[in-house]
Amino acid sequence: MKEKLSEAIQIQDKSIVSRQIIKKPNGNITLFAFDKNESLTEHTSPFEALVQIVKGRMTITIGGNPFQVEEGEIILLPPDIPHGLVALESTIMLLTMIK
Repeated sequence: MKEKLSEAIQIQDKSIVSRQIIKKPNGNITLFAFDKNESLTEHTSPFEALVQIVKGRMTITIGGNPFQVEEGEIILLPPDIPHGLVALESTIMLLTMIK
């Protein structure tokens, strides 16, 4: 399979869309599309995860500390630390979670 990540998912009005690319017992890779101002409320995960912004920009809050992450940048989400996300504009994000 060969695809351009920025074209592999469509941003939808006032929505968050996800597409699972790989799901394995030891982790998964999921592509997300967020419309502007869409968010995931603060939550935790027992696993480490890597977020890569494919297109757009987000504020990602980790343990109460906000980080602005832009196209082409990555940020690590540590396990068991609360985190939340807000799309500052229409955004495509790739999430890689390792179990």
